[in-house]
Amino acid sequence: MTAGSRGDAAPYTGLGHALTRAGHQVTLVTHARFAPLAGAAGLAFHPLSTDPREAMESEKGRALQRCSTGAGQLARVVALARSCVDEMAEDLLKAAQDADVLLVSSSLGLLGYTLAEGLGLPGMGVYLQPLAPTGEFASCVTGTRSWGAAGNRLTGRAVNAAVDAIFAGAIRSLRVRLGLPPGSTRAARRARERRRWPVHHGFSPLVVPRPRDWRPELTVDGYWWQHDPPGSGELPPRVRDFLAAGPPPVFVGLGSATVPGAARLSATFVRALRAAGLRGIVQRGWSGLEAHGDGLLTVGELPHAALFPRVAAVVHHAGAGTTAAALRAGVPAVPLPLQFDAGFWSARLTALGVSPGPVPLRRLTADALIAALVRVTTDPSYRERARALGARIRAEDGTAPVVAAVNRLAGL
Repeated sequence: MTAGSRGDAAPYTGLGHALTRAGHQVTLVTHARFAPLAGAAGLAFHPLSTDPREAMESEKGRALQRCSTGAGQLARVVALARSCVDEMAEDLLKAAQDADVLLVSSSLGLLGYTLAEGLGLPGMGVYLQPLAPTGEFASCVTGTRSWGAAGNRLTGRAVNAAVDAIFAGAIRSLRVRLGLPPGSTRAARRARERRRWPVHHGFSPLVVPRPRDWRPELTVDGYWWQHDPPGSGELPPRVRDFLAAGPPPVFVGLGSATVPGAARLSATFVRALRAAGLRGIVQRGWSGLEAHGDGLLTVGELPHAALFPRVAAVVHHAGAGTTAAALRAGVPAVPLPLQFDAGFWSARLTALGVSPGPVPLRRLTADALIAALVRVTTDPSYRERARALGARIRAEDGTAPVVAAVNRLAGL
C-alpha cells in the first residue's frame, strides 16, 4: 500500500515482482494512474480513487508550490493530504480485507498499521526514506541542518507527529468500524513501537548507513527497483538517434515535482546547457518543461535504467527515486532540491562525492547552474566515484530481506 507520486509507487513493482517469484500473490494498492506499472510487473492492482497530480494542481497544491520553507511545506502538505485521506481510507480498507499480509509505505504510516491491527493481519513498513527519529541526522524532510543528537531526535518526532495528524480523523473512524478501542495517533505510534512493528527501508546502506540508535526491527536493505519486463526498457528511436548524434548529453528533469513558471525555468535550463557547451535531454514531467533547438531534445517518460547510463550527468529534483536511479547508473548529478526530502538526498550525493553540491531550485540562476554543470562534466573525479558506487549498488539485492520477512509473517 502506497500513496504519492510515481516515485512513491514504482519501486514497489520490483519488490512485488520479487515476492511473486517467491510464490506470493501480490496486489499493489495505489493511485489509479499507476495501474500500468503494476500490470507490467505482473501484479494485481487495487486503485485509490484520489489522483496526486490533480491534488498538486489544485489551489492547495499551488500554495504548497509557492512555499519556500520546510515547516511551511510540511503544514501545507498536511492540509492537502487531509482533504482526501478519508476517501483513501475507504479504498485501503476494501483492499486490506482481501489480504493475508500488509506491506505499508511511509506515506500511509499509521493508517496501514491501524488496518493491520483491526483486521488481525501481520504486516510491516516498507519505507523509501529514513523517517524513524535518530540522533545521527535531523528528519529528512526538514533540511540538512543538524541540531545535535537530542535536537535531531526531537525534529524526527515532531515531523512524525505532524504526519500522523493527517490521518487522525480517518484513524478514529477506522478504529470504531474495526471494533478497536478509541485512541490517539500518539498512542497508536507508541503501540506500534511496543509491538516491534518491523520496517524495511528500500535504499542502500552505502548511501544512508543504518543509524546505530535505531531499534533492531528497523533495517536498511538496499534499493528496490521498478520492474521492467524484458523488452520494455527500450528507448524510442528518436532518443537513440539523438544519443548517437553527438557526445553524451545531460539529462534534466523534475519528475513528479510541479513548479510554477515552467517556461521561465525551461529557458534557464537551455541557457545553462548552451553556455556550458553541453547537449541536453529535457523531460517534461509534471511541470511541463520544454527545450528546443540544436543539441536539445524534449521527452516524456523514459526508462531511467536505459537512459541514465548513457548521459554525462543527471540534473534532477532530488526525489528519492531519481536519486536512486542516477546512483544505480553510476553517473554524477546536479541536484535541484525543492521540497520534502530533496535536501536530504542532495546532501547525501554531495557527501558521497558524486555531486559538486546542490543548486536549490527556488534560487536557481543560469550562472549557478552553469558553474555546477561545468564542474560535474569536466572534473573526472565525480564520474569515477559515481561509477564505482554504482557498481556496488547494482550488486545489492534489497528485495531478499523483505521476501524473507514476508515468508516469516506468512508462516512459510
